[in-house]
Amino acid sequence: MKFNIAIVGATGAVGEALIDILASRDFPVAKLDLLASARSAGEALTFGKKEIEVTLLDDYDFAGTHMAFFSAGSAISAEFAPKAAAAGCLVIDNTSKFRYDDDVPLVVPEVNGDLLEAPIPGRIIANPNCSTIQLVVALAPLHRAARITRIIVATYQSVSGAGRKGVTELARQTTSLLAGTPVDEEDAPFVQADQIAFNVVPQIDRFDEDGMTFEEVKMIRETRKILRAPELAVNPTCVRVPVFYGHSEAVTIETERPLSANEARRLLRESPGIEVLDREQRQGYPTAVRCATGTDGVYVGRIRKDPSHEHGLNLWVVSDNLRKGAALNSIQIAEHLIAQWTHESSD
Repeated sequence: MKFNIAIVGATGAVGEALIDILASRDFPVAKLDLLASARSAGEALTFGKKEIEVTLLDDYDFAGTHMAFFSAGSAISAEFAPKAAAAGCLVIDNTSKFRYDDDVPLVVPEVNGDLLEAPIPGRIIANPNCSTIQLVVALAPLHRAARITRIIVATYQSVSGAGRKGVTELARQTTSLLAGTPVDEEDAPFVQADQIAFNVVPQIDRFDEDGMTFEEVKMIRETRKILRAPELAVNPTCVRVPVFYGHSEAVTIETERPLSANEARRLLRESPGIEVLDREQRQGYPTAVRCATGTDGVYVGRIRKDPSHEHGLNLWVVSDNLRKGAALNSIQIAEHLIAQWTHESSD
């Protein structure tokens, strides 16, 4: 079985990662359509050994397309995803538009892939936020074993989380400052909330009325929904750091029963999608540059007891935000569905 696939937002950072991963994983593609705005229509992108011209999204007919990956922003998803679904296309949406809808599954296959075994009535599946995905992959096996009651997490998120513009901004600001030229906000308004080169910015997205950023609110709501724990206490602080690729997270959990560091290591090593790198020595732990650039796993290290709480445990979690945090997770959802359809057709 092969499938007609469309990528909405194909020229963006996540769109390009989707194209690369579809090719590298030998995804069963019969036809691939690359869609974008008028600004990018007409460009040619490489898929495997083929060049594919980018098509204008506004003119595209989703009839006959089996699956569409959306990664062009919430406004685009709000307008075009329902149209694609109505045309019979299954939508895997990488924006926040549908994540909190009760009838839309929010899926990380290693954690709650069973949701894909039931019919998808609205034909839309939501892909979680990048920082949430790596968090729940790491915490799900611990939650199943000891029932997590509280999560405290500080994220160290790379600039590629803001797309190609974020990467360009960090490179430009760094070059300017190393050349002795100050960063001028008036000449180039910041993509981030403040200068990012040689800086740490404790704001990602806008603030709400309670003083939390929307990135932090996303982590709370999505973690609860994916872990099926609506009352779970989640306390995030989301921070942008001058790293190009790979998000890192310092995580503290509290559990109903004590969970030793050794038991946590065993549970994590036995869980799909997780790489444990936890030695008490230089480079004995994962870092974004060494482990989370162009890789597919969620890396966990610095696993240790929380000295301030009897049922507390600390972890360090690292992953490539463009791959497992976005494109790869979307494709794993599609692969899970295809396996399900193949099994059903063979019965």
